[in-house]
Amino acid sequence: MVSGQKRFQESGARQDKSRRASVIEQCLRRAYPKPAIALHFSTPLQLLVAVILSAQCTDARVNIVTKELFKKYRTANDFANAKLKELEKEIHSTGFYKSKAKNIVACCQVLVEKYGGQVPQTMEELTALAGVGRKTANCLLGGCFNIPSGIVVDTHVKRLANRLGLSKQDDPEKIESDLMELLPQKDWIHFGNALIHHGRKICNARKPLCAECVLNDLCPLAFTIV
Repeated sequence: MVSGQKRFQESGARQDKSRRASVIEQCLRRAYPKPAIALHFSTPLQLLVAVILSAQCTDARVNIVTKELFKKYRTANDFANAKLKELEKEIHSTGFYKSKAKNIVACCQVLVEKYGGQVPQTMEELTALAGVGRKTANCLLGGCFNIPSGIVVDTHVKRLANRLGLSKQDDPEKIESDLMELLPQKDWIHFGNALIHHGRKICNARKPLCAECVLNDLCPLAFTIV
């Protein structure tokens, strides 16, 4: 059984962490007022396909592939009826192309059969689709529909959440849960997208640019990673 004193200490620690998360969000909002998704898309369907392709692949590579892909496949019905071997060849350079092609076709078949070719707008419906997890669903709901369903946790967000002392977890969903507890729902979309931008631009994996970082006075590891 947890003692009352320990519960009080844990509650106080959460409050302190929440206040620090709020200050971090304020700093990020000044640095990145409108952080855009790096993947190129013009419709929810295009973002859905792009995020599926982005697994274990750079956004830059995905954007190269989708530039031609989206000219050929314009609707969910187009993807649903794609020839698997042909689609595999077209997305080959993104890696894991067999499973990605299979998921895209299966996913779009459900969109056509169940949703009239449209991308649904709930976490439950999205995560029931082939190849779609919470990260993809959060990206879609926030990026296309401005619905703050959660916080996108990619490799950048995972790294920064750990470095900033906002989560000690390794599992993306547990990290997301920690971050969601620290910030109001209205900040979820911006916070995730801003951390991704900050991770790419400043707090990179190998050599973070702490001297240029707007969060260096809030980061427990500032100037320690060389």
